Amino acid sequence: MSTWPNNSRLIAPNSAAQAAHDRRDVETAIAQFTADPSVVDDGKTYEGIDGVETFLRKAGSEYTYTRALISAEEVTSDCWRVANRLEGNFPGGQVDLFYEFRLEGGLIARLTIAP
Repeated sequence: MSTWPNNSRLIAPNSAAQAAHDRRDVETAIAQFTADPSVVDDGKTYEGIDGVETFLRKAGSEYTYTRALISAEEVTSDCWRVANRLEGNFPGGQVDLFYEFRLEGGLIARLTIAP
């Protein structure tokens, strides 16, 4: 299995999208997604560019947090599972979240986020 630091197929869209999202840079984050993406987070599915943009603008906007990479593994050649620890002023103060990125053509086609 490859890990995040050693594989540019993961670093390019996924790292850029997460870093942009942390900065609240929606335009840069959305550019890492395909033309017809989806995001599943907190039991909700956001479909298409408009839906993903809504997710990016809304997700975590009421909290301040930091994100630390715990692990990254290549599930298949077009699917990565990344674990991040978030710490901040949200209820509980700390959570480990798992992000599954499905790629198409080097961009994120589907992102699923779950504890």
